Amino acid sequence: MRYLIWIILSMVLFMACEEQEMQDEEVTYQGVEIEKAVAVIHPTDGNSASGVVTFTQTDDGVRIQANVSGLDAESLHGFHIHEYGDCRASDATSAGGHYDPTDMPHGAPVDEERHMGDLGNLPANEDGVAELDYIDPKVELSGRHSVLGLAVIVHAQRDDLVSQPVGDAGARIGCGIIGKANPDY
Repeated sequence: MRYLIWIILSMVLFMACEEQEMQDEEVTYQGVEIEKAVAVIHPTDGNSASGVVTFTQTDDGVRIQANVSGLDAESLHGFHIHEYGDCRASDATSAGGHYDPTDMPHGAPVDEERHMGDLGNLPANEDGVAELDYIDPKVELSGRHSVLGLAVIVHAQRDDLVSQPVGDAGARIGCGIIGKANPDY
């Protein structure tokens, strides 16, 4: 009887180790690590925010380049990666909350502890166009916490970078799904 219990416990331990190894393996798209991704932002009902956000893998992190128009002139707009790649709801609430796979508090892109999806604010100029270009050390294109397939949301108001759990950035005025980019485009 002890021998049978020993075998069962050994099998359970072996299966648990195998499961952990599978979870720790590098997540790729069709066996290839992602070097570049893109989200095309479309306006939610009653809004006009639209544009493109590209994500490019670098040695220092992921370079995030955004060009979004249709924003309130000379204002800041909260900018986040959300947990679901789903923009079907007319107000983009189907995208869920901020992407936070490591259970951190909301914060600024420069904070050590923050949601992986906290990208800060888009600064709109006098024409309502925002351009942003920076390298984010926390965002991942490949691996266990890849943002591929999730949503990018542009908000109506500025993210105060402090309020929990989401920075008090207001309504969702634009939404786009992050997908693998055509490297030749």
